[in-house]
Amino acid sequence: MSVPLRIALIASARFPVREPFAGGLEAHTWTLAKTLSDRGHHVELFAAPGSDPALGVRELPVHRPVLSTAARADISMPDAWWMAEHHAYLQLMLYLARDGRERFHVVHNNSLHHLPVAMASTLRQPVVTTLHTPPTPWLESAVQAQDDCPVTFAAVSAHTAAAWHATAPAARVVRNGVDTRMWAPGPGGPYLVWSGRLVREKGAHLAAEAARQAGMPLRLAGPIGDRRYFAEHLAPLLGDDISYEGHLDRHALARLVGGAAAALVTPCWDEPYGLVVAEALACGTPVCGFDRGALGEILTPDCGRLAPADDAAALAALIPEVVRLDRRAARERAERFCSLDTMADQYTWLYEELVA
Repeated sequence: MSVPLRIALIASARFPVREPFAGGLEAHTWTLAKTLSDRGHHVELFAAPGSDPALGVRELPVHRPVLSTAARADISMPDAWWMAEHHAYLQLMLYLARDGRERFHVVHNNSLHHLPVAMASTLRQPVVTTLHTPPTPWLESAVQAQDDCPVTFAAVSAHTAAAWHATAPAARVVRNGVDTRMWAPGPGGPYLVWSGRLVREKGAHLAAEAARQAGMPLRLAGPIGDRRYFAEHLAPLLGDDISYEGHLDRHALARLVGGAAAALVTPCWDEPYGLVVAEALACGTPVCGFDRGALGEILTPDCGRLAPADDAAALAALIPEVVRLDRRAARERAERFCSLDTMADQYTWLYEELVA
């Protein structure tokens, strides 16, 4: 067994890291923190207020700084949330620069904020940053502002690594893993399932159109991230054959996914990874999705099909093929390619390499 490491894990300040998860980033952070802790490492998670206390959380101080009247009147003053988030990460990085050397072997930045990268040179221990999104101007600027950026980057897919190649050419691919014990094989059933944040870029309305064209019922699950989108584009589609099951915790969601004949995955943007694909496969549920982003890295003909982007009719035409695929093949793909143990091994090896 590896020597126990002391790891500072920096989460996003946007949403608490707790169930039911706001999105894939929070689910991934929770899973990584718990798995590393279960392996005997000491993980201190810096996360938004309200995060799961069982993870050993230190709350990020996400509050507005006390600004003078003159500062607040400045026409360049950003909005309140931007300022609160900036203040939280600035305080955290100053704390790590001051006291982190004695407390941690490695700092793992799992947030989307630029300051942990921009201020990495102030720390005396190695810094790992996971790239969860396409390139952003703030993060590219943080890297380019340093003659020799000391951060080691990991990308959640080969697609994401390629997108970041100009800025982080040495990024290693460490795919997000799912707990194949918790996401257990299900029996399948007579309906289709779609899960994720209910926002336009996830394309749940296209899944509803495809399911209806294919003549199969669809169950939707996830947090409503955009209430206007839900009201205007999804609510009118709901009925006996298309239902919204709510924002479910992992166990309820796993039962729903495992009871489906197939999972529809309909991103309207280039998905950097696609955690819902891995979750469905772990439940033995084959996937029918759009060929966007990293989905083609995860799926094989044994466990899924991909339609051209944004084409609900083409997706509907593939559904009869997908529901006939072998559920055992889907499960085996998850175990081999996107398991939690594989992800945790790769991050542990990376930490040990950098610390050594």
